[in-house]
Amino acid sequence: MLGDAFDYLTDGASWSGPNGIGAFATQQLLLTVTALAVAMLVGLPIALFLGHHGRGGFLAVNVSNVGRAIPVFAVLLILALGPVGSDRLGPYGRAGLATLIALVLFALPPLITNAYVGITEVDRDIVEAARGVGMSGTQVFRSVELPLALPVVMTGVRIALVQVWATATIAALVAGPGLGRIITRGFANQATYQVVAGALLVAVGALLLEVVAVLAERRLDPMREVTRERRPPVSA
Repeated sequence: MLGDAFDYLTDGASWSGPNGIGAFATQQLLLTVTALAVAMLVGLPIALFLGHHGRGGFLAVNVSNVGRAIPVFAVLLILALGPVGSDRLGPYGRAGLATLIALVLFALPPLITNAYVGITEVDRDIVEAARGVGMSGTQVFRSVELPLALPVVMTGVRIALVQVWATATIAALVAGPGLGRIITRGFANQATYQVVAGALLVAVGALLLEVVAVLAERRLDPMREVTRERRPPVSA
């Protein structure tokens, strides 16, 4: 079975065409990036605002908890069978809009939680010292709170990225886009090797995205550069 899955993955014909691995992987990546971007645009400003002003914690945490409790497949099914429908949405494929909405809702909880917690856990003494030297609220947020909270915020983005990528697979259950189509096609044709191949592709994709996100997190962390600059040189 593993040999058949390997042969399937290394066969160029499996990657070409509108129903090939390449097309499905592109759809899944496009869905993941779009859903994450929309969730960041919606969730991060709200969470950062609430964290900066030190209120709304009950709202932020409970919205996140409710979001985690809602089954993503149930939301996707309701949207696909409801007013959003299963129509094709350009490069996102069939049920593309329903899948995007469901994934955005799924990505919001880790983004909101980490952004809010990251801002509120910044050392209050540092914040008060910044205010003491005459910084405005906006300056404190931009120059003190956000740089210190960025590692926690980026961790939330990384978690959401990997979760959305893996969850996008269920779109195939409503004839939606993504690598899940390979898995459902394997079940329909009783081709176990295709099921295994699809699962491997999703797993490898999640690992690659995790690595990319960790590297980006390190690259964008301003405090990492400050720590490196302050590190004393090693004497020979």
